[in-house]
Amino acid sequence: MNTSPPFRPLTFGVTQARLREGPPGTRYLRAAPDLLPYPERLTDRLRHWAETTPERTWMARRQRVVGADGQAALGDWQPISYADAWATARRIAQGLLDRGLSAERPVLIASENSLEHALLALGCLVAGVPYVPSSPAYALLSTDYDKLRHVLRSTTPGLLFASDAARYGKALLAVAEADMEIVLAEGDLDGRRSTRFADLAATPATPAVDAAMAATGPQTIAKFLFTSGSTKLPKPVINTHGMWCANQQQMAQSMPVLAEQPLVLVDWLPWNHTFGGNHNFGMVLMHGGTLYLDDGKPTPALMHETLRNLREIAPTVYFNVPTGFEAIAHAMQTDALLRQTLLSRVQMFFYAGAALAQPVWDSLAESAEREIGQRIVMATGLGMTESGPFAIFVTHPHVQSGDLGLPAPGLELKLVQQGDKTEVRYKGPNITPGYWRAPADSAEAFDEEGFFKSGDAVQWIDPTHIHLGLKFDGRIAEDFKLATGTFVSVGPLRAQIIAAGAPYIQDAVLTGINRNEVGAMVFPTPKVRALSGLPASASMSAVLESAPVQAHFQTVLNQLAQRATGSASRIARLCLLADAPSIDRGEITDKGSINQRAVLAHRADSVLALHEDRLPHILKPQP
Repeated sequence: MNTSPPFRPLTFGVTQARLREGPPGTRYLRAAPDLLPYPERLTDRLRHWAETTPERTWMARRQRVVGADGQAALGDWQPISYADAWATARRIAQGLLDRGLSAERPVLIASENSLEHALLALGCLVAGVPYVPSSPAYALLSTDYDKLRHVLRSTTPGLLFASDAARYGKALLAVAEADMEIVLAEGDLDGRRSTRFADLAATPATPAVDAAMAATGPQTIAKFLFTSGSTKLPKPVINTHGMWCANQQQMAQSMPVLAEQPLVLVDWLPWNHTFGGNHNFGMVLMHGGTLYLDDGKPTPALMHETLRNLREIAPTVYFNVPTGFEAIAHAMQTDALLRQTLLSRVQMFFYAGAALAQPVWDSLAESAEREIGQRIVMATGLGMTESGPFAIFVTHPHVQSGDLGLPAPGLELKLVQQGDKTEVRYKGPNITPGYWRAPADSAEAFDEEGFFKSGDAVQWIDPTHIHLGLKFDGRIAEDFKLATGTFVSVGPLRAQIIAAGAPYIQDAVLTGINRNEVGAMVFPTPKVRALSGLPASASMSAVLESAPVQAHFQTVLNQLAQRATGSASRIARLCLLADAPSIDRGEITDKGSINQRAVLAHRADSVLALHEDRLPHILKPQP
């Protein structure tokens, strides 16, 4: 008998599915509910909320204030109402129309989430001018700006926006053509004219704005979102208004909680990524919600700001990546105000991007039970940039790591046998028409029936009960064979390593292609410093080489070896990596997930040395 505390009530919109057989090795899966009608463009929703709830806050961000000591800090919330957002978006749209911008000359947004970024995006949607949210890392962390140049070459923008000259000026001057207009929210560029965002946003709107918006429709391109890229350069994914709106309706039917009370989000997820920029940004517009921009991030330097915000603003649903939930779970153990505020009205947690370790799951449940006598459902699913992103969502509250669930209404899954794996493919109104100016890549991405080939592998949660849906089985392109011909299933094995090493393992990359044994290169979390007993000034290399850290990971490796069922699931050698995965080299995406192929390609020498016993401190299982 299950005596654990109940979950806070949460309705799941899709709990039944229809399965049909296709040719040998092929099956098709759909949600039982049909997709309901949806708007042609999200700007219709913006206008609706501006007319019906004009004073409601659409978005807010903490103001930057400079103290007497000259140091900048984050102060009170600066809100924007729906009425103000609509009026400003129309003025910006007029400015974009005056400049003759179009899909051939879109707007490139090179900086992080901000109120200006959000308003400029709305202006683009109203005007029917696509925008291109580029990863801030391409400008701030890169040293060669190759990926930023690639974004410009791929989309040929007619206007380039960044939040400030001080941080982005060097990159902008390095990549922008002389005739390209640069718009800045703050500061000026050395030796080059730029336009103030405030001036763009002050353009008087004319009836041309209404005509331009009326001319947009489901096939109009809303934005170009770039894939994270692996060993190849990122690809620009076409996102249409219809694709985005269909996906929001699919989300609404799969997650009825979104409409059960006024929606409130506290969110840091970057808008250049589909999770933050489509899923969450669009959700707020669809439901007339309020988005509090979180200037924190799940890193040691910025997590304190996220915790500060969650002590003050109570979300109704909360989205994050596993590293963020890990930090929140740890803080809630001792922070009563954080528990009280965050858990006061949140109906659902949702994670994506990587595996969520069981200890984190358990800690969140323990805090919720202590505070409100109930658990909060930890939901998840599967999606990608090309699917809008929402595609598959869990069907019940008793979620386990790796569970995905059933397809969203209106989306058909094609389950195709690929060796000993089953690939999931997508067809539906939320699927991209292809990659911008890349007909060969677009043609390669779809199969003969028009299904998008995701490259993700899935299994049934329970083959005898299809209504429970699917679970993740790794990436087909990541899986590899040992020299014996045995397949190594990377996704599930990586998840086992992360779970066994929690909270000291950020991620792991598996090695051993065409070799006799599986190896693992582990990226540790900053928490390993506490294990080492060394001073804070110690280098990460010294920390990882310390006896306590080596002993801990030896224990983890021994435990993994005891659970192994054969050579494909046994980690025979393991090394710890002192240098973090590189965004520049595509080793990690903006949402924090590791790119196995890119790490293997860029660290080929380390992989070779690991398997030839030429690395110091290689760990191997002990009896």
